[in-house]
Amino acid sequence: MAQFFSVHPEQPQQRLIKQAAQIMRDGGLIAFPTDSAYALGGRTGDSPLLARIRRIRDVDERHQFTLLCRDLSEIATYARVDNSQYRLLKAVTPGPYTFILEGTKELPRRVLHPKRKTIGIRIPDHPVVSALLAELGEPMLSSTLLLPDEEHPLTDAEEIRDRLGKDVDLVIEAGACRGEATTVIDLTSGVPELVREGRGSLEPFGL
Repeated sequence: MAQFFSVHPEQPQQRLIKQAAQIMRDGGLIAFPTDSAYALGGRTGDSPLLARIRRIRDVDERHQFTLLCRDLSEIATYARVDNSQYRLLKAVTPGPYTFILEGTKELPRRVLHPKRKTIGIRIPDHPVVSALLAELGEPMLSSTLLLPDEEHPLTDAEEIRDRLGKDVDLVIEAGACRGEATTVIDLTSGVPELVREGRGSLEPFGL
């Protein structure tokens, strides 16, 4: 059964954050709140982790995974970003957006889209996620916690534990969580293209 941590939403307890990061280093899969909805996540290069997320979400190898990054400098290591893309990212991050970008060779091929070689990139605006990323010292591989045949992501930690307690290693609870997924913008063509409308405003992209 999954472990269950209740953390403070603004000042998460460092002891629990350290334990959560160690669970990920050991190959564990965690469910955690973000500034949009709950997500599944763990270490980027862990192949069994990818299989677990795909099984929970019932998606195939074409599923676009997302890297949660601490800041813009970290993004440049894992995705190709030109000057105009950088200015746009700087203007709207951190926030409830996921950007589709071309991945770099720093990423394992298995986390990239098999044909497009793209990766989702996101800088969340949530103290718990920021603390997890700082303690882990590297980006987290993630996917919105949207179960098969359901319209909206899961938002309640207790429900997640009840439904996925045997499928994840840790559930983090930090108070109320929004139930709206991120807005997904594809930047690979040089012009912002809307992939999914979610919590983030479309105004900064002229869409």
